[in-house]
Amino acid sequence: MKISLIQPGRNNLKYLKWAYDAIRKHQGDHEVEICVADDASTDGTWDWCQEMIAKDNQFKAILNDTGKRLGHTILYDRLINEVATNDIAMIYHADMYLAPGALDAIEREIEEKVIVSLTRIEPPLHPDGPEKILWNGGVEPEEFIEEEFLKQLPSMKDSSKVTEGIFAPWAFYRKDFQEIGGHDPLYAPQSKEDSDIFNRFQLNGVKFKQVWDGFVYHMTSRGSRRNTLDKATNIYTDSPEWLAQNQRSTRNFIRKWGHFVMHDTLMKPIVPPKYNTKLILVNTTEQVLEALEPWFDMVAVDKGFNYQSYINREQPNTIIDLSKRIEYNGTDTTSADIFITIDAAKFNNTDFQYVQKLSQIIEDSGEEKQVYQLGNLTVKINKKIDYSKDLVKL
Repeated sequence: MKISLIQPGRNNLKYLKWAYDAIRKHQGDHEVEICVADDASTDGTWDWCQEMIAKDNQFKAILNDTGKRLGHTILYDRLINEVATNDIAMIYHADMYLAPGALDAIEREIEEKVIVSLTRIEPPLHPDGPEKILWNGGVEPEEFIEEEFLKQLPSMKDSSKVTEGIFAPWAFYRKDFQEIGGHDPLYAPQSKEDSDIFNRFQLNGVKFKQVWDGFVYHMTSRGSRRNTLDKATNIYTDSPEWLAQNQRSTRNFIRKWGHFVMHDTLMKPIVPPKYNTKLILVNTTEQVLEALEPWFDMVAVDKGFNYQSYINREQPNTIIDLSKRIEYNGTDTTSADIFITIDAAKFNNTDFQYVQKLSQIIEDSGEEKQVYQLGNLTVKINKKIDYSKDLVKL
């Protein structure tokens, strides 16, 4: 199998070196092209990349020399579209150690319209889950107990088990990736771009397979979230930069899909319908507007309310034009299939829970030409049309 591994990196050179050594050690008889993007690093990453390009004809790299982070949301796509030369590619993090036999498992299961994820073996830095294996083999490359890991590996393998989750590292046909337009720059530099593209793959008919006889040992979160060589204070605490971006990306995910990220216990995406909704907000306050704006396609506020101050504050957090999402009550420049009326003076936490599950509630029990009361929400359904497939291709 010929496969291109896609690895953006920012100030995580020691992980890139660790990952590279494991790939070359355990790639077997597969032809592996390693594609690295240096995202404005200051730790010597680009010097190392140039050294590797001279030594290894299957090592390729590009440099973001702007001095400003682009993020893997952008650089994944540049590597896939501009650098990788093989039909099959794999999103692969710098803090991953490729286990022997992993690429054999991918080759066995990969085909067009199928994405294959390797199972992650991780130290207990995050909560356990049925989609991974917790095993403490060290939390830094210099601590990694490689010999013991390789000794334990056969007892962890189950070649008869294949589940439907999707997460990094995930291998795919580049044509399937390019068919939907790749990652959405709405989430740049990072966070939620993976959940967005997983939704879109699923809606486009792609199937997911997670193999349980192909593994990586994953240090977890060393790209930016907990990279102590960048802006994280330690490997147990999320960096302020990541937390702020995660909040921005979460709000943008809601603006696009109308719900939080959803998946089953094994990480297969759950995609509720995307309805066309308009909020009629009375007794408007900026606090309630801020809480509710992402959840609806359009918001109409009280005449005379200064919504421009909210737009000025929130617009830097999204590439979506917020001025086209807010108007005054009664102007009706944008109609909708479903209208929701909320009195901000009465709005409470129970009402907010209804808002967060509105698409599922309408899917399960809403009928056209009907009006419903959910707490302090009045829901008028003119048309019940699912537009989620319109979100598949960028």
